[in-house]
Amino acid sequence: MQHIIASISHIEHNALLAIKSQLVDSPNGVLRSWNNSVHHCYWDGVTCGRKHKRVIRLDLYSKRVSGTISPFIGNLSFLENIDLSNNSLHGRIPSELGNLANLKTLWLYDNILTGEIHTNLSHCVNLRVLSIGNNKLDGKLPLELRALSKLEAISLFDNNFTGSFFDIISNLTSLSVISIGSNAFTEPIPETIGRMRELTFLDLWENQFSGAFPMSILNLSSLEILQLTGNQIRGEFQAQTAINLPRLRLLNLVGNKFSGSIPVTLLNLTNIEVIELAENNFTGRIPQDFGKLHTLNSLGLSENHLTGDINFISSLVNCTNLDIRWNNFTGELQLPESIGNLSTSLQRLALAHNPISGTIPASITNLINLILLDISDCNITGALPPDFGKLKNLELILLSSNGLTGRIPESLGIIPRLTDLYLDDNVLEGRIPPSLANCQSLLNLNLSYNKLNGTLNSELFKGSAKFVRLDLSHNHLEGSIPLEISEHISLGYFRLSDNKFSGVIPYGLGQCVALQQLYINGNSFHGAIPSSIASLSSLEEIDLSNNKFSGSIPSFFSKFPLLHYLNLSYNDFEGEVPTNALYANESVIFLTGNSKLCGGISELRLPKCAEKKIIKKSNRRKKALSSKVIIPTISVLFGVLALVVGLYLTCIKSKKRHVSPDSEMGKSFLKVSYDMLLKATDGFSSDKLLGAGTFGSVFEGTVEGKTVAVKVLNLQHRGASKSFIAECNALRNIRHRNLVGIITACSSTDFLRNDFKALVYEFMPNGSLDRWLNGSGNMSILQRVDIAIDMAHALNYLHHECETPIVHCDLKPSNILLDQDMIAHVGDFGLAKILTEPQHPNQSSTIGVRGTVGYVAPEYGLGSEASTDGDVYSYGILLLELMTGKRPTDNMFKEGLNLHIYAKAALPDQLMQIVDPSLQDNENTEEVENRREIQDCYHQKRECISVLVSVGVACSDHSPEDRMKIPDVISRLQAAKYNLLNPTRTRH
Repeated sequence: MQHIIASISHIEHNALLAIKSQLVDSPNGVLRSWNNSVHHCYWDGVTCGRKHKRVIRLDLYSKRVSGTISPFIGNLSFLENIDLSNNSLHGRIPSELGNLANLKTLWLYDNILTGEIHTNLSHCVNLRVLSIGNNKLDGKLPLELRALSKLEAISLFDNNFTGSFFDIISNLTSLSVISIGSNAFTEPIPETIGRMRELTFLDLWENQFSGAFPMSILNLSSLEILQLTGNQIRGEFQAQTAINLPRLRLLNLVGNKFSGSIPVTLLNLTNIEVIELAENNFTGRIPQDFGKLHTLNSLGLSENHLTGDINFISSLVNCTNLDIRWNNFTGELQLPESIGNLSTSLQRLALAHNPISGTIPASITNLINLILLDISDCNITGALPPDFGKLKNLELILLSSNGLTGRIPESLGIIPRLTDLYLDDNVLEGRIPPSLANCQSLLNLNLSYNKLNGTLNSELFKGSAKFVRLDLSHNHLEGSIPLEISEHISLGYFRLSDNKFSGVIPYGLGQCVALQQLYINGNSFHGAIPSSIASLSSLEEIDLSNNKFSGSIPSFFSKFPLLHYLNLSYNDFEGEVPTNALYANESVIFLTGNSKLCGGISELRLPKCAEKKIIKKSNRRKKALSSKVIIPTISVLFGVLALVVGLYLTCIKSKKRHVSPDSEMGKSFLKVSYDMLLKATDGFSSDKLLGAGTFGSVFEGTVEGKTVAVKVLNLQHRGASKSFIAECNALRNIRHRNLVGIITACSSTDFLRNDFKALVYEFMPNGSLDRWLNGSGNMSILQRVDIAIDMAHALNYLHHECETPIVHCDLKPSNILLDQDMIAHVGDFGLAKILTEPQHPNQSSTIGVRGTVGYVAPEYGLGSEASTDGDVYSYGILLLELMTGKRPTDNMFKEGLNLHIYAKAALPDQLMQIVDPSLQDNENTEEVENRREIQDCYHQKRECISVLVSVGVACSDHSPEDRMKIPDVISRLQAAKYNLLNPTRTRH
């Protein structure tokens, strides 16, 4: 017997060593104790039974390990508990787990596991907990899982599972926890779910469940959490619909198709904390006694068709989140004075888009923890409370489209966390308080469509506020644009339309290099357009109409790659109009009312420019005489015509006062349809395919005579739509020479009415860096250092130069694209995260960052949120691959060895043994032949390689805080490039 146990112990010992061989441990990690010389029952993370000393538990939870799960885990036949969750494991779940008949709990959540669930898992007949959420698993669940009759908890959330789920669990009546959110299950929820009497947690959010809501759920008396957000479930409730859920703490039905009235029996939920019913079709009156639910702290009813008395909110004394926007309350409703008696813990108060009336009571300043105040588009009148500044935690004040009067309180300037202030479309008057400049977090300020007057005080631009969007249009403001505008380099949207401004455009406006929309029409600006505006190459829309500008039309407008709306009408410009670039498209350029312009394309209907001829001396007198008569006459005629047209347009503009500026501008965007893109890519032909990724394929195409890259989203893949939105959000406010430029987007349907989404980018003739690193051609050391610098500049811009930092989250060679000059551009922002973007009050933040295996920062596997340090790690790995030619997933990297350790170990003496073989020989490219000093100085080349590898190692350090900072990276690399190009200056 002793010999048998010893033999079995030897098998388990070897199995554990095999498991270790496929894992990469963290520094000083748990696997240090796993070796041949110590009995495995004393290894960290390994627990043996008392009687037979067999392994019964393997626990590596949150130990920062990566690698794959060895199939030898199936040899640990006495295992009862496996916990490998919250690590960075990738690859498939081994089918050999099916050998573990004693297994009771399997925890693999928060990893990067892929593939389908093997049918062998059904052999684990004693399994009670199956937790594999937040991975990249896919496919249909095997029907054989029905055999897991003892299962009590199943957690599959945030994967790519498809097909049926309830067919699998229909007889698993012992289940108490079901968590399958964010998958692609498609089926109705059966009434038989009511047989699961032990169910306490039911979370089905963001799937494709449809059909009628099973009323049997309302009798699951043990249920504590019910979350059905983001499906297509329908159900009609009556006021007296019975709800027997005494333990329910969270009810979330957001984003479905529920209808009918809100049941009065909700008031029986004495333990309820959160009720979220937004984005449905509920009708009728809101029960007035919600205040009896003393545990209720969050109530969301927005975007329904509810009616009733707004005063019901006065009873919600324990709420921290109240959102009843976009409903249909009727009657002479008054915003209750008792609003100030709500809980001082209230953080979000959103009443917008309801016809409520009254004033904002002074007692609102008692709500000292308020973060969001949204009472837009109501009938609120009166003045703003003068001591609004007491609300020190406010981040968003949204009071647009009301009838507010009086002055803007000076006290708003002492709210330190205020990011968004929207007071547009009211009747506010007086001056803009300079104190707003003290709001150090203020990004978006919209005071348009009011009666504000006075000058634009320079103090507004001298303070700590750095605007991203500034809209002061349609007021009575006067004076000039302050010179301090130059300090707002992150300004992207600047609108001063229809005021009384005068003076010239300040030269410093050219320093606002992020500017995308410039609207200063309808004022009295004069003079020429300053040459500094040529720096604003990110401009998309410019409206300078109805001013007194003079001089010639600047030639640099035709060089702005994104410009698709230019309105210079009703000014005093003169000279010849170009016919190239945007000037060749009459739908994007407007020049009416400039009587001294000539030439241009025929569609503009401008007079031809006079031919330049040498005038003989004898004819000069006659021409001079005719000029004195004819030119004044023509000028008078043009003046009368301009006056008539101007008055007509003024009339038209006054009628359109309430037209959204965004909707007006949207008409001028470059629009592409499915049909256009289909033709542009020869029917998305495989001959035009440039590459394919997780969320879609990229094709070469031709749009309006220009070669472009068209990324077509695969909307069948879960997360593709989110990727489309993330990429649009990230790219709409950023422009940089080392980022791939987006030209336009298409969200439409194909000929079969299926959803279709695509992004159109600038075409990169030299393809991706991945193609060059894997066989398409050699790159010189100079090209590599240039690419490394380009990538670093792109990251520096995203992390430090954008007002809102952006994390790319998926840096890898296939996402680095090279133009015709081999300049590198970072692309594919489908996983990008905007770090401090203000969120919708009900919007959850995403925890856990996706990327590509090998390039993902190790802390992401531990649940850390997106960070700039994570991008730096990916950059470091990418830089090492650029220099060694080895992928981080190369087969040689196993048993604890990775690309970072491989490169670090070679520094400094073995460096040339690990670099890309093409760098070990003499350079023979044309580029290097033109720089003979580089060929002659092998030493300088080696020094440059050493710097690049050292920087790559420093950036890919396991510890985020120890990684090199991107500004330091740029400095090191630029110095290395200088030494490479100037060998005689650096040789000693």
